[in-house]
Amino acid sequence: MKKSHFLLTLSSLTLVLGSACAADDIKDLHIDIQIEEESIDRNQNFMPHSYANMLSTATPAVVSVHTATIVRVSQSRGLSPQDEMLRRFFGFPAPNQQQPEAEPEERRMPQGVGSGVIISKDGFIVTNNHVVMDQRGEDADEVLVQLSDGRELEATIVGRDPRTDVAILKVDADDLPAIKVSDSDNIEVGDVVFAIGNPLGVGLTVTQGIISATQRQIGIYGDDGYESFIQTDASINPGNSGGALIDSYGRLIGVNSAILSQSGGNIGIGFAIPSNLASNIVTQLVETGEVRRGFLGVSISDLTPDLAEAFEIDESKGVLINDVEEGSAADEGGMERGDVVVAVDGKTVDSSNEFRIRIGHTLPGTPVQLEVVRNGERIPLEINVGTASGRFAMSANELIDGVEVSDIDEEKAKQFRIPLNITGIIISSVSPESPYSRHLAEGMVIMEVNDTEITSIREAREQIKTGVNKLYIFNRGRTGYLPIRVD
Repeated sequence: MKKSHFLLTLSSLTLVLGSACAADDIKDLHIDIQIEEESIDRNQNFMPHSYANMLSTATPAVVSVHTATIVRVSQSRGLSPQDEMLRRFFGFPAPNQQQPEAEPEERRMPQGVGSGVIISKDGFIVTNNHVVMDQRGEDADEVLVQLSDGRELEATIVGRDPRTDVAILKVDADDLPAIKVSDSDNIEVGDVVFAIGNPLGVGLTVTQGIISATQRQIGIYGDDGYESFIQTDASINPGNSGGALIDSYGRLIGVNSAILSQSGGNIGIGFAIPSNLASNIVTQLVETGEVRRGFLGVSISDLTPDLAEAFEIDESKGVLINDVEEGSAADEGGMERGDVVVAVDGKTVDSSNEFRIRIGHTLPGTPVQLEVVRNGERIPLEINVGTASGRFAMSANELIDGVEVSDIDEEKAKQFRIPLNITGIIISSVSPESPYSRHLAEGMVIMEVNDTEITSIREAREQIKTGVNKLYIFNRGRTGYLPIRVD
């Protein structure tokens, strides 16, 4: 049986690119994305003969995105490739026959071809992070956007967010054919959709399908990623990344991002980032240059039928609060361990991933209305969302990305042979995807952070700063300092 693979849908076809402007050249940007809340009319049962009129309005807003990286190549003047090989390996030709070394020259190395969607008439284009990211994980040196009318425009990368795979570009143009954006919370399984993009570099292409599922989490962005994909059987292939998934009214409901395939081609399982999530990220990147994520300070899990029975809760869906960090936004808002969250701002939540995304994409300082079940009663709570400061996830026990800690109890002290005179917090787990997995390990005791003794995760968080931090560690009978960089 063949193994299935998730593929980011970026085509690697080769094209010659122009130069991109520097992102620093763009100042005081603002973007106003109008979300249409009207749902499609699902009572119409007739069979349409053509979607051509609708597509003629939507497709001009989809563009091809070509990227390149500039590399410096050294060459020797006056030598043929054969002579150059002899010179390097055998010392031929003689030194007096050689020409002086030439200055390294710049060469453009095409990265690939993806797609993008114009979301404002003044030139903002949403696409995927992986479309405009080079092999080093940095911004591509050059980005060229090709419009449906044949024009080619140099583009600037305004911002990227790897945790959602969203990026926003800007081209210097006015009165562009911007797409209408729909409220992706209104979509339903079975709705007719169209995928538009540039698959395999063949040119602007439209495919049709339906919404197969919503709120899919497939794990391709790691533990720190925010995934709530729209799944569709509309044909998506390499090169469709960043393209549009639209409804039957021609409105953007998602940004095509990935496919599940055994062969590398479409098999009818494609994924798109919901328009609401993409719009939130784009607005923050344009107006602040960064993505600020909300933080409650809770440890959460899905409410299973067995847990619901154990807590004597009638609801079969919800989010169980396993722990509440002392002094956190959740603690100050009155949330307690054992609460079950069933709604956020009047909308039901079915899973911990859905809850995490809603809170994570709420601006810090914003009040949210939660409905929780406590001791069999529904209780309303208003909580002012805190900030994750780019370092902490939703887990109450996570100190830095992928590193969870806890108090030193008798069982852990015995398991890791921790003497009674050692105080601090113990690392309980380290995710393999964590950027700190090479330096930190389960069982290590963090005694000090930046020369300050700590006894709780709250104290540790207060001492951690952006940049290099100095940890004083106990590990396997030894103590010592360990530098950790937090970005």
